[in-house]
Amino acid sequence: MMRWVWLLLIATSLPAQDTVRVKHANYQSVFSRSLRYPILVEWSTTRRELQCSIPARRTDKFLPDPYLQKDSDINNDYIRSGFDRGHISPAGDSRCNQRDMDESFYYTNMAPQYPGLNRGQWKNLEEWTRILAVENDSLNIMAGCIGEAGRINRVAIPTHCWKVIKVKNEVHAYVFPNVPQRTATLQQHKVSLDSIRILTKLKL
Repeated sequence: MMRWVWLLLIATSLPAQDTVRVKHANYQSVFSRSLRYPILVEWSTTRRELQCSIPARRTDKFLPDPYLQKDSDINNDYIRSGFDRGHISPAGDSRCNQRDMDESFYYTNMAPQYPGLNRGQWKNLEEWTRILAVENDSLNIMAGCIGEAGRINRVAIPTHCWKVIKVKNEVHAYVFPNVPQRTATLQQHKVSLDSIRILTKLKL
C-alpha cells in the first residue's frame, strides 16, 4: 500500500535538535526530548491488519523506546500521577502482530492524557477509525499532542491532542482539549485541516 507522505516542519517553539524521529514496523514517531511526548505519530491501518483469527496478546507493558532509551525512560514519572498513558497510535490498530502490539507500548508513542479524554472521545475516535479501515480496506493517520499545561515530574502535560485521518479522497481532522471532563460527542471536536496546521505549526 502506498503510504501517505507527510511533510514535517517542526514547530518554531521546539528547536529542531529537541525532536527525534524514531521508526518502528507499524508507526513513526517524532518525539520531543524536552516535553517527553510525541508531537507527531504517523501510521497506516488496513483491513488485513485488523482481521485475524488469533489476535496478538495485549500485555500493557509500557517500556522506554530502545532507540531512545534515556529520553523515554519515564515510567516512574506516570506513577500515581492521575494521568493515563495515552496511546497516540492505538494498540488496537496492531492487534494481528505481536511485535507491532508490543512496540505500540513504547513511551515514544505515549502522552499524559486525562482519563476523561483517553477513555472518552479519544477512544471513540480510535474505534470509529478501525471501522473506516475495514470498510475502505486501508487508511492513513497522523496524530500528536501540543502544549504544556504543567508537568508530571519530567513529563509535560499536553494542552491538546489531535488526529488527522485520510481515507480515499476524504480527510477527517479532530482536536481534543486535554481536560478531565468527558465530552458528549465526537462531532464537537471535528475541525478543518487548516486549523490543525495553525495550532501545531506543522506543514501537513
